[in-house]
Amino acid sequence: MRSFMREKKIYCGNQYMEVDIFPCTFMQQARKGKRAKKKKISVPKQRNLNDKNARRYFMQLVKTNFSKEDLHIVLTYKDEFLPSTVEEAEKIVKNFLRRVKDRRHKEKLEPLKYIVVTEKGEENGRIHHHLFMNGGLDRSILQALWSARRIKGEKEPRYLGKLDAHYLKPKKNGLDDLAAYLSKSPEGKKRWIPSKNLKKPVSRNNDFKYSKSEVARIAKAFPDITYWEKKYRGWTLAGECDIKVIYNENIGWSIYAKLCRKESAT
Repeated sequence: MRSFMREKKIYCGNQYMEVDIFPCTFMQQARKGKRAKKKKISVPKQRNLNDKNARRYFMQLVKTNFSKEDLHIVLTYKDEFLPSTVEEAEKIVKNFLRRVKDRRHKEKLEPLKYIVVTEKGEENGRIHHHLFMNGGLDRSILQALWSARRIKGEKEPRYLGKLDAHYLKPKKNGLDDLAAYLSKSPEGKKRWIPSKNLKKPVSRNNDFKYSKSEVARIAKAFPDITYWEKKYRGWTLAGECDIKVIYNENIGWSIYAKLCRKESAT
């Protein structure tokens, strides 16, 4: 079946963009001369991070919503509070997030934003959580909220376990390194849940920018960063490894690139 090349730009906020250039059939072609509209990328149905589409969307969602002002939090459990199932752990962390939400409202901070990854350790089988969360609350407050309901007469909180919190450190590729680490080797044991108020990545298709011969030439020549900066004004490659070229004998070449705003790359 005859095909053409589609360019799909995926905007992750204002600072990051991914570009997919791949073959499509003419049945999928947009009307020529009509500018495609931006559309929000839908959340994958699969919430296990053993699905490649869910992993990619997870990484895009992270760098769309979180920056150096925000936190990476690790929550662990003491033996006495260790949940036996992932489902039980998710209920516990949801209660924690509800307490965080209420505290942020009391402190008149912006609404809580988060992505929580629940993981069962491959070696020791202990369940724990990783969170991306917007900043604003002190670590000591968060630790106090990571606790069980007090028994009548107790003065000290019963901490569920340890809470480690660090400010995020985005690189040129945003938070891809940390997001990739959290989504690697899941084997069905990692699940993620985003808050409902996160901004979604948006995409726009262009079916007339590249020809098949041009894409084949780019894929074989593998041009340097200056080529991509001319092709996408105001943007630069996020890293040396952020160009991926794939050849399929049935459909031909595809190219995948990750870019960032030039001002954010300095």
